[in-house]
Amino acid sequence: MTGREKLFRARAAHDHSPVTYIELFFDLVFVFAITQLSHRLLAHLTIGGALEAVILFLAIWWVWIYTSWTTNWLDPDHASVRLMLIAMMLSGLAMSSSIPSAFEANGWLFASSYAVMQIGRTSYMIWAARGVNAARRRNFTRILFYFLLSAPLWLAGAVADPAARPWYWLAALTIEYVAPFLMFHTPWIGRSTTSDWDISGAHMAERCALFIIIALGESVLVTGATYAELMPDPDTPTRIAFVISFISSAAMWWIYFDVGVKRGSQMISGGIVDAGLMARNAYTYLHIPIVAGIVVTAVADEKLLAHPTGHSDGLFILVTCGGPWLFLIGTQAFKWISAGVKYPPLSHFIGTICLIITATAGYFGHWQPLTIGLCSTGALLITAVWEWYSLHGGWQRWAPGMGWLFNVIPANPDPPTERD
Repeated sequence: MTGREKLFRARAAHDHSPVTYIELFFDLVFVFAITQLSHRLLAHLTIGGALEAVILFLAIWWVWIYTSWTTNWLDPDHASVRLMLIAMMLSGLAMSSSIPSAFEANGWLFASSYAVMQIGRTSYMIWAARGVNAARRRNFTRILFYFLLSAPLWLAGAVADPAARPWYWLAALTIEYVAPFLMFHTPWIGRSTTSDWDISGAHMAERCALFIIIALGESVLVTGATYAELMPDPDTPTRIAFVISFISSAAMWWIYFDVGVKRGSQMISGGIVDAGLMARNAYTYLHIPIVAGIVVTAVADEKLLAHPTGHSDGLFILVTCGGPWLFLIGTQAFKWISAGVKYPPLSHFIGTICLIITATAGYFGHWQPLTIGLCSTGALLITAVWEWYSLHGGWQRWAPGMGWLFNVIPANPDPPTERD
């Protein structure tokens, strides 16, 4: 076996390659990045600030998910792979540090760090695959083409007027996010096929689940840190807000991990579907609203703890209901694809309707922040309980034969196409 061959995992396409310690170490940078992002959104809670936060979030996610695809193939126990990831961490730390002022003085640091990470990691994969896997080398050559195409826009945006910077960076992200749907079609060397994406499905599912934990951990951290600042004698509304904030994080964990993560792992690793195609659709793209919803909910929790009573402005209502709404929309689409059934889960529809009603009633009824937070968390709890009972026989015990009305995803799909 040559030196380059040792860089890659020895496995079949559908084996489970466990997440390694160096991958978890790499993820620590993104714990910091998510924390920086939520603090920036809280400090710039305007329409313009929200657009900037979306751009920063999409860049952070794109670096992380592409690295997860890469480590799916590479052997992290190899010294050069570890060194590559550690170098990526250094650039990632610089990128994360610049997030608060990415659209002010430190745009160049964010843009250059991002471009170095994407181009450097992709170039490493081209080098590693030379003489080992021609199809993989061509695949990453195509990927590099798109990163080189977008890099001038990142750098131009960094030196442009701050008012124009979001549009340069949004154009760069558009190129990068459209590329996988074009199968990385590149002049002279054509396009990739899903057979080029012969990943370990279970490894991809586990990596994305760990990123959900990162986002939820940041939410819990924000709740705890904000409450600690209000000690030693918070008032009763603040105590209630603290409990509500924690319950919302716990409910989101339950909704994602009770059945969704297990189903997704079984589907993508079971040989039932095209693992590469599902990894692109269900994990690379559909996890974006899931993570974004958790981040926005963390911002809402911090605002709720700071001001549980008084007037609720439109932006507070938007983040308090919009964060869980994004999360439920994302998990609903993810579960729909990963369960292989005809209809999305009804429980999530019920939750999103409850959130829309809460936002409308809260805005026109001038509800206090605590009331809106309580109802928003209630919508997540309704979703979690509804789904849990529908998938564990509860509704069938109470109303035999009516299980289809409450949730159409089957409890134990084998194959996962039958209807509950």
